[in-house]
Amino acid sequence: MDSITQIALGSAVGHAVLGRQIGRRAALWGAVLGTLPDLDVLLPAANDVAAFTEHRGFSHSLLVIAAITPLLVWLARRLHPDTAHLRGRWYALIFLVLTTHVLLDAFTVYGTQLFWPLSDYPVSGSVIFIIDPLYTLPLLIGVGIALFARDADRGMRANTVGLVLSSLYLAWACGAKWHTDTVVREYLARENMPHERVLTTPGAFNTLIWRIVVMDDDGYYEGFYSLIDGHPAPTFTRHVQTPEQLEPLHALPHVDRLRRFTHGFYSVREQDNTLILSDLRMGMRESYVFRFALATQDQNTVWQAIPPYQLETRYSSGQLGWLWRRLRNAELE
Repeated sequence: MDSITQIALGSAVGHAVLGRQIGRRAALWGAVLGTLPDLDVLLPAANDVAAFTEHRGFSHSLLVIAAITPLLVWLARRLHPDTAHLRGRWYALIFLVLTTHVLLDAFTVYGTQLFWPLSDYPVSGSVIFIIDPLYTLPLLIGVGIALFARDADRGMRANTVGLVLSSLYLAWACGAKWHTDTVVREYLARENMPHERVLTTPGAFNTLIWRIVVMDDDGYYEGFYSLIDGHPAPTFTRHVQTPEQLEPLHALPHVDRLRRFTHGFYSVREQDNTLILSDLRMGMRESYVFRFALATQDQNTVWQAIPPYQLETRYSSGQLGWLWRRLRNAELE
């Protein structure tokens, strides 16, 4: 999730655990700890592919969190000696803030290595978009009231309500995904549509429009399903990938890592004599967030590996406009 959401969640959890005992310091610790796991982006990486696939790695591991919690508890009690008797609550605050951070990340489509170093498999729930105001706003409002309320009890109640509402919204998102998955499975069976793997993920900033990617032997379908516009079935667009396009991948470095990290949801195309691999899980209608140049053609039209680099993503206002029209029950274009 985005940094604002993680800060808000950390602050809310911190205040809920220790706010009554140490006041605003609990929310401040929650905000700092809510940011801590994402500082792995500051670590140097060998190349753009490494940076992409190593993010949300060791710093998001439940095992690492369990190991460093005692150290952070010791640090907090040293910095605040007047709270040394609150050892159990410090354990709860630090462990819960860090754990809720990584578990919330695991609900997104990007993936989180929850069990590093035992496994580098990126756990991905694809339940909530990386920025969702309806999840974040209750947290911000609740913790905001808690920080500035003159009545401590009123502040605690407001913070609790914010946490409950955001949790209920996340539960709603899980139910919406389950329903969407059911609709998509029934559609694929009814239409006898061949497929190897299927992904459903919420559209940008909402849980009402769901994006669907269906991979098969020679390409993929990209589609959308709305919970509110009255269309009973998803609508799909076909994208073909020929074996000739995929063949150069077999000899290239970094490809196995990208295949594993994307769970096989990727596309390959040639542009200006450059071979580009796109992660199909994030983005829409060809404006995918993560695209990597992996090889170029020499004078003999042979693909040669290059140091991989990420291409800039340019977003179209028309895409958000299309999404807005869907949310307003407008007809598909």
